[in-house]
Amino acid sequence: MSELSLFFAQNAACDTTEEFAVSLRFKDKEGNPAVWKLRSMNEEENQECRKAATRKVKGKNGTYTTDIDPNEYMAKLMTASIVHPDLKNTELQRSYGVMGAESLLRKMLLPGEFAALGERVQALNGFATDMNELVDEVKN
Repeated sequence: MSELSLFFAQNAACDTTEEFAVSLRFKDKEGNPAVWKLRSMNEEENQECRKAATRKVKGKNGTYTTDIDPNEYMAKLMTASIVHPDLKNTELQRSYGVMGAESLLRKMLLPGEFAALGERVQALNGFATDMNELVDEVKN
């Protein structure tokens, strides 16, 4: 296998999925914390989340600049990474009296749970990986 072929699509690891108990408040039939299924995404999907959280802001002299709402971006990144529960399910949204996956997520979780989920999603998508750790791992 040539060095270049290491980077071919068929040789790349597939999306990573993992289970995470976001909250102790949601229990399964046995009384254990219900697990949420999370997935990693590619940069193209990340760009869609970033674009959806970007707005144009009118500045001085009528010029416009773009501004990314970091809270909205993070909520979109999180909802795009959640496979289960299905946050787009209208029945689930109705049970919380909201419309939209991001609104549902904010309504379902306590602030600490929301933050913990955000950290886990960021780590799953490679945001928490320190380049020095990767270099050391490759060396060993």
